[in-house]
Amino acid sequence: MTEVAPVPEMDEIAEELSEWIRDNWDPDISLGEWWERLAFARYAVPRWPAEWFGRDWTLKQSHIATATLRQMKVPGPPAGLGIMLAGPTLLAHGSRAQKERFLLEIVTGRSNWCQLFSEPGAGSDLASLRTRAMRQGDCWVINGQKVWTSNGQLADNGMLLARTSDVESRHHDITWFAFDMNQPGVDVRPLREMTGRSLFTEVFIDGAIAYDEDVVGGLNAGWSVARTTLVNEREGLGGAGGAVGGVPGARGGMLNSRAGDFTVASVGQSSGTSLVMKGRACNSMRQLARQRPDSLTPLVRDRLTSLYVLEEVAQMTYRRLAAEGGRNPSFNCLGSISKMLSARSTKLARDLGMSLLQAEGMLWANDRSLAGIMHEHFLFSPASTIYGGTDQIQSNIIAERVLGLPRDSS
Repeated sequence: MTEVAPVPEMDEIAEELSEWIRDNWDPDISLGEWWERLAFARYAVPRWPAEWFGRDWTLKQSHIATATLRQMKVPGPPAGLGIMLAGPTLLAHGSRAQKERFLLEIVTGRSNWCQLFSEPGAGSDLASLRTRAMRQGDCWVINGQKVWTSNGQLADNGMLLARTSDVESRHHDITWFAFDMNQPGVDVRPLREMTGRSLFTEVFIDGAIAYDEDVVGGLNAGWSVARTTLVNEREGLGGAGGAVGGVPGARGGMLNSRAGDFTVASVGQSSGTSLVMKGRACNSMRQLARQRPDSLTPLVRDRLTSLYVLEEVAQMTYRRLAAEGGRNPSFNCLGSISKMLSARSTKLARDLGMSLLQAEGMLWANDRSLAGIMHEHFLFSPASTIYGGTDQIQSNIIAERVLGLPRDSS
């Protein structure tokens, strides 16, 4: 295990990283090269173990690094599910060979990941999934269908859940595969949304291949591995927005782009979808309210105040998650609480945005102005109560694991 120096105080983290950025930032290098510099300096994911490109920092200390990257107006680490979900799952359950195989590509942005969990008949009830992996010789032949796969068309690898036993026992015959998306038998079809975008896809798997070295956490032990993935998903969706990054992997088309084009100043707030995903809409609503003072009715003022309160409570919850770790018995549910708060603030922001736009809210503004972003936010906002586990699922988790209520039999 690599020896790590004592973690510095918060102001020292910001000062140290700021100095490193001044010495290493060049807006004219490629985004891929910038990500490599961040990764090998161990600033891309400092919360990860020092042995695996991190600094063994706490979540709170990592947030200081994220805030510093934003303040210095440089791109953050690769966006997407590699760092958010695949990396933490591999760190918790992967073999050393799997960590060596995947983690460097994740942290440097060379590979992009998608989540192949949900199916047409297995959404909230994920344990009813039907995708099957059957052993043939030295490999696994996989057949099935996945849906609501975010950015599946850009992914190099997938976090795939499949049944690997002839005798189904819901939670005990499921295996988590690190699945190669770049192979015959994988058909990714974009799902066009009301926004006009295709963030989600459906994936048809017909005779695709995986191997024993792709099994993460053990054969038929995928449910416990998946729970790690899902906990990180809830925490990530309910947490603070990170530094501005970009889409990793060759399919994303950004690796060779100029790094300076992905700064906070260059990217800004580009879409209503990103407004929802970041869960920090209040500042945008305040800006829109200043542009339309005639819309500031008492109801609108009250909604704007309520939105501010909701977002502050969500951030307090996330900071508590960062500070308390596993010492609190409700720790494993703080991600669910934070995710629900984020979904509720998203719905309130939707209603507030339409109130500010008034009659203009009925007309589609096909531009990247703040008013145009509000229209997309309105259309995309219902997804926030569904992706990452529905509000009902999060409520059940809190009811049963924190309040001690009996299991929901409905």
